[in-house]
Amino acid sequence: MSTNPETTRTASTPGPARRDRDPAVVGVPNPAASRSRTWPRVAAMVAGFAVVMIVSNSIASALAHPVAALAVGPVLAALMLWLYRFAVQRIERRPAVELAPTNASRRVLAGFAGGFLLAAATIGVLAAVGSYRIVGWGSVPGALTVVGMMAAVAVAEEVLFRGVIFRLVQGRWGTWIALGVSGVLFGAVHLLNPGATLWGAAAIATEAGLLLGAAYVATGSLWLPIGLHLGWNITIAAIFGTVTSGSGARDALVTAITPGPAWLTGGDFGPEAGIVAIAVCAAAAAVLLVIAHRRGRLVGRRGRLVGRRPSATQPSEG
Repeated sequence: MSTNPETTRTASTPGPARRDRDPAVVGVPNPAASRSRTWPRVAAMVAGFAVVMIVSNSIASALAHPVAALAVGPVLAALMLWLYRFAVQRIERRPAVELAPTNASRRVLAGFAGGFLLAAATIGVLAAVGSYRIVGWGSVPGALTVVGMMAAVAVAEEVLFRGVIFRLVQGRWGTWIALGVSGVLFGAVHLLNPGATLWGAAAIATEAGLLLGAAYVATGSLWLPIGLHLGWNITIAAIFGTVTSGSGARDALVTAITPGPAWLTGGDFGPEAGIVAIAVCAAAAAVLLVIAHRRGRLVGRRGRLVGRRPSATQPSEG
């Protein structure tokens, strides 16, 4: 057992120790380090994972056969998770507790179910008002190809935007600024898609950026946002056959059209740019943020946990 005096001191200090151990609020690599030592590492981590995400998503998007997609997509996802753990251990010198295996499968499945329900609710509302209609059968192999591709995409984007950007910004400036920064950057990267629009990027920043960030804060884990992201993308693209984030329609289980005004259907960007998806996802994000507040996981501007209820073994933080 280590007898490092710094470790002993931190463990004996209730406030900071709880904050450092809480994966939802793990911030910069070493909060006590000087800015000159810390921020170059942070910048390198953000830039490095941005490049890795672009490469991973490019490879995944090029997969055109279901066997290749189902084989390569999960491998890319696994490599991204391994690289994140490695980087956290080497750069931040701590275990990647936000990817702890405890309850990992349960959280991924819960997230997937949540993403499916949110996407299905969005399509259901559009169908009820005549703005979604199935016009034919699609392709099972095509849908499986999308599933494999989305496995890589969901993991790569969550690692970068929630695991790296959101987490580090929250550790320095608090939850609300982190939600704004990570959401804006998440929306901006979708401007690279073929059918992208400024409105679509703003919608993605509002609905997905807020929802996925809230999912991370509520659990202190990347598994729930990964599941949500994957469930939403597969449901929208592979099951209901609509455009996803302006990247164009792919083969799905059904062939569908979305007639109606762009503000409702999302137009060429897909349902994610429509008012229905924004409302549905914003409502879910609000629920998750309430849960995060009740669990004391929201972080204020000065790094203080907000909303944690005091207990007999845990003194109040005021």
